[in-house]
Amino acid sequence: MSVKIRLSRHGAKKRPYYRIVVADARTPRDGRFIEQVGTYDPTTPSAALKVDQAKVDGWLKQGAQPTQTVRSLIKRAAKEAAAATPA
Repeated sequence: MSVKIRLSRHGAKKRPYYRIVVADARTPRDGRFIEQVGTYDPTTPSAALKVDQAKVDGWLKQGAQPTQTVRSLIKRAAKEAAAATPA
C-alpha cells in the first residue's frame, strides 16, 4: 500500500480550506484518509498553517511520501517553529 501525505480540500466555493492528511494513494482527494496531521488556510493574510510535526515525522519514517505542496508546507512550518523558539 502506497501512503501519501497530501492536501484534502474543504470549505466553500472560492473559500478553500485544506487539511493535511495521510491517505492511501488510490483514494480520491477528498475521500477517506488514515490520519489528519495538520491544517492550512491560504485565504487568511498570514496563510494560517498548523502541522503536528511529530505525527508527520512518524509517517515519513514509515515511508509515507509527501506531495510537492505538502513538502513545502512542512518546510515552512519547520522554519516558523524554529523562528518562534528563542535560541
